Amino acid sequence: MLLKMQDTPPETIASFRPVPRTGVIFVNEEATKRGYHADAPGWCNLGQGQPEISPLPGAPERIRSIEIDPADHEYAPVPGLREVREAIAELYNQLYRKGKASQYTADNVAIASGGRAALTRVVASLGHVNLGHFLPDYTAYEELLDSFRTFTSIPILLERSQGYDFPISELQKEILGRGLGALLLSNPCNPTGKLISGELLEQWVATARELDCAFILDEFYSNYIWNGDSPTSTVSAAEYVQDVNQDPIILLNGLTKNWRYPGWRLGWVVAPKSVIDSVSSAGSFLDGGGSRPLQRAALPLLDPKVVQQETAAIHQTFSHKRDYMLERLTSMGITTDLAPQGTFYAWGNLSGLRPEFTSGMDFFQQALEHKVIVVPGEFFDVNPGKRRPGRVSRFRSYARFSYGPPMSVLEEGLDRLETMLS
Repeated sequence: MLLKMQDTPPETIASFRPVPRTGVIFVNEEATKRGYHADAPGWCNLGQGQPEISPLPGAPERIRSIEIDPADHEYAPVPGLREVREAIAELYNQLYRKGKASQYTADNVAIASGGRAALTRVVASLGHVNLGHFLPDYTAYEELLDSFRTFTSIPILLERSQGYDFPISELQKEILGRGLGALLLSNPCNPTGKLISGELLEQWVATARELDCAFILDEFYSNYIWNGDSPTSTVSAAEYVQDVNQDPIILLNGLTKNWRYPGWRLGWVVAPKSVIDSVSSAGSFLDGGGSRPLQRAALPLLDPKVVQQETAAIHQTFSHKRDYMLERLTSMGITTDLAPQGTFYAWGNLSGLRPEFTSGMDFFQQALEHKVIVVPGEFFDVNPGKRRPGRVSRFRSYARFSYGPPMSVLEEGLDRLETMLS
């Protein structure tokens, strides 16, 4: 039986609606039916968006234990521990705002239990606006944008023929023509690896300021930059903000990717104080605040020197894995519309393969038989509320391949895919 992307339980209690599974959850659950679990021998997970968590050459020593102060058994403040918020603000000032008159403070930071919780707080704080989002983009945006009905989500297609570029003139046209009050995007983009940086990113921030459109930038992969000037290159719109309390720039980040501690589920929002006040109020009923012990344990990780050391180690290891994956995929006939400029994903175009493999969902199902997990491209065709029913996804012939796992997993997984395709 062919699996369908929106495979949901046949029956639900009348008061509840079925909620479709996001891409990674879907593929992992389907793999689990075939015996997969995190420690299952013989499986190669090239689907999950998780970086390898083991020590890397040149990286800071991994945290192996956490000492809990008796006071840590209390609730943490909903916005987060003050000293941790101060450390995050100082990290952004050191990395991106040296010499600038306007500096971030603890009042510009809110901490949440992971990136999804942080983003949920932000979206729950939006007013009655048109919210633009790009195609393709992060799979979890779909359910998030469908869950809150105070705003209207507006899709904006990025063209593969243009390398997923979006000129500043087009951005301004979209904001003005569609009356956008907010814009959501991942930068670098998950799944394509497209990066907005330098002068173009500065123009984007200026556009947000001039047109009074809130830009919500998911920067969770901002240390995985492959066209930077140095091995410690990172990218953030924080660099181009003029006034931290006036410019409508909302940034999301956390320990999950850039620090390689996904299990900690610790994320944050950096934004104008008025936005942080709203985000914190939303958090009081959405999640109640983050883990107090984990916030305190994160303090040493937020030292700028530690961040630069970790970033250099990431670049050394992951840039090699990036080149290896691109070479192997190309040799199999799987092309990429552009070489990833950031993240640890390859956006594979399957259209040049034999007909039985050109659908991302078919490719995924057959890869499962070889104990390899990938994510079909149609999950990134963000479609809140399924307002485009009955249409074949424009990303049907794509799949996302992750080079987050250790090199040994990449080698084995790509060997199996090569066998499958031959």
